[in-house]
Amino acid sequence: MAKNKQKVAVVSGGSRGLGLGICSMLVQEGYAVATFSRKRTTELDDLMASVPGRMYWQSVDVADQSQIVNFLRNVKKELGRCGYLVNSAGMANEGLLTMMKNSEISRMIQVNLDGSIRLAQACVKHMLVGGGGAIVNVSSVVGVRGFKGVAAYGATKAALDGFTRGLAKEVGSIGIRVNSVAPGFMETEMTAELTEKQKRRIVRQTPLNRLGTVGDVASAIRFLLSDESRFITGQTIVVDGGLTV
Repeated sequence: MAKNKQKVAVVSGGSRGLGLGICSMLVQEGYAVATFSRKRTTELDDLMASVPGRMYWQSVDVADQSQIVNFLRNVKKELGRCGYLVNSAGMANEGLLTMMKNSEISRMIQVNLDGSIRLAQACVKHMLVGGGGAIVNVSSVVGVRGFKGVAAYGATKAALDGFTRGLAKEVGSIGIRVNSVAPGFMETEMTAELTEKQKRRIVRQTPLNRLGTVGDVASAIRFLLSDESRFITGQTIVVDGGLTV
C-alpha cells in the first residue's frame, strides 16, 4: 500500500505491556504503526519481524520535545503522515505522598502528562495537514476514583482526562477526535507485583469478577480510533469491569 494511503498510527510506549498489545491489535487491523520507547524488547522485535515494513520503532524519551519532533519526522519518511495517536507511555511510582521523592513525582508528571501533551501537540500538526485524525489518551481508574498510595500518579491521569476534554473542543471542528480510556486493574507486569490476596480482593470488588486483560483495553482503543466512533469525542471510557461503579 502506498504511504499516502496507509492509516498511520503512533503509539507511545509500545515495547511491552498495554502499549505492545495496542501495537499488535492495530497492525492486525491494517494500520501501519510507529512506536517508541526507551529500549527495545524481544517481544517488540518479534512483532516487528512478523509484519515487515508495517512498523517503525525509535528510541525516544517522551519528555524530550526535540526527540518527539525527530521521531515524527522519521515516521513520515518511513510510513507516512501520522493520522492516529495513542498516548500509552506512562510510569507509576507507588507509595504514600509524604514518603515519595520529589524526583519521582517530577518524572511522573514529565512522562504521564507533559510528554503526552507535547506528543499530542506535535501529532495534531500532522493531522491538520492530513485533514483529520483521532487521538486516544490512556489514563487510569485511579484518576477517576482515588486509591491509597497513588495520589501523585492519579493526579497525572486525572489531568490527562481534563486535557482530553479541552483538546477535543479545540480540534473537533477540524476533524480530529480526542478521547481517553481509563483502564482498571489488568493482568500485566503492574499487577504481577500484587499478592494473590490483593488480587482476590480486587476481583471480589469487580462486578465482572475478574481482572482485565490487555485485549479488553486495546479493543476499546481500537473502537475509538475507528470510524465506528465518528460521533464520539471528549469522552473518558472506563474499562474496569465495573470496579468504579
